[in-house]
Amino acid sequence: MVALLRRFGLIAACGFVMAGISFAQTSSLEGTVKGADGAGVKGAWVKIVRKDIKGHYQVKTDKKGHYFHAGLPLGTYRVAVEVDGKEMDSVDNVRTTLGDPREVDFDLQEVAKRQQALQQAAESGQLTKEQERSMTAEQKAAVEKTMKERQAAMAKNKELNDAFNAGRVAMESKDYQTAVDSFKKAAEVDPKQNAVWSSLAESYAGLAEKKAGAERDQALQSGAEAWAKAIELKPDDAGYHNNYALLLAKAKKFPEAQAELEKAATIDPTGAGRYFYNLGAVLVNTGQLEPAGAAFKRAIQADPNYADAQYQYGMYLISKATTTPEGKIVPPEGTAEAFQKYLQLKPDGRDAPSAKAMLATLSAGVQTTYKNPEAKEEKKPGRKR
Repeated sequence: MVALLRRFGLIAACGFVMAGISFAQTSSLEGTVKGADGAGVKGAWVKIVRKDIKGHYQVKTDKKGHYFHAGLPLGTYRVAVEVDGKEMDSVDNVRTTLGDPREVDFDLQEVAKRQQALQQAAESGQLTKEQERSMTAEQKAAVEKTMKERQAAMAKNKELNDAFNAGRVAMESKDYQTAVDSFKKAAEVDPKQNAVWSSLAESYAGLAEKKAGAERDQALQSGAEAWAKAIELKPDDAGYHNNYALLLAKAKKFPEAQAELEKAATIDPTGAGRYFYNLGAVLVNTGQLEPAGAAFKRAIQADPNYADAQYQYGMYLISKATTTPEGKIVPPEGTAEAFQKYLQLKPDGRDAPSAKAMLATLSAGVQTTYKNPEAKEEKKPGRKR
């Protein structure tokens, strides 16, 4: 019997030892997650990954930002916090122990400050010894990558600025070929800069004015391509569409120019009068009278108070006037009104004398017989005495 009891006692003792070993193998983690505003973050995931033996655990923070996970095997862990699916911070090589839970807190406000400091260090290319010691290998690699990218970006930016500024200087001195070469170089450095393409287009337009024949046509074509690229990068710029239209008009691509001006007027309705007036001016200078008249009319329709458009439309209409056998000028309808509107809007304008002269001519008619001013006046026969 004693032997039997001893046997049971031994078994009981063994059972107690085994239970003690099982209890000793578990531990726990707890902590608080604070947000950038200093308040606890509710619903953040705390990911607990065992490093010595494969094991993954996770727990959510409560409404105060607190978390607790029990039943963790003793070991070494990486503990990370995720907010909205993005890892915000982590603590590596956390060793759990028996007894009280191991506390691992996360302060995202401090994390943001550290990240800002690291960003500034990466931009300056200088890390403090303290920063280097506190960084993981992954963080160091990321900062080194940022530094290299920053240095490359700075070098690229300098090259871009140098080429762009050289182009602007050449433009101001009307050295359009040098301007073209400089802006083309800038476009090669960074083809995503709309200001570079628009400047290149302007340079080609200036170059075309100094060329003739095939060379002029080629410059206009290249300028049109540059404007198209600028508009591709910034399609909502009414000024780009306007200037593109003017260049197309110089190349005698009138339907395309009209389409671009329609786009400009749609984007910027308040400037529609100016856009159509500009087209009319280009057309007049290239001898395209009828398209010019239509453009001036569109300018007036868009903005009846556009004085210069009123005058130019009046000049277009006067060119269509006819003369009766009696010498009376018969202008198309609206001619006098266009000159009168101009004088109302710009009584002292550059074209005011011309507008007044046109109105005087329209009201007086024209002389239909020729008289030699050098001829002596014939005396009428008088009464004999």
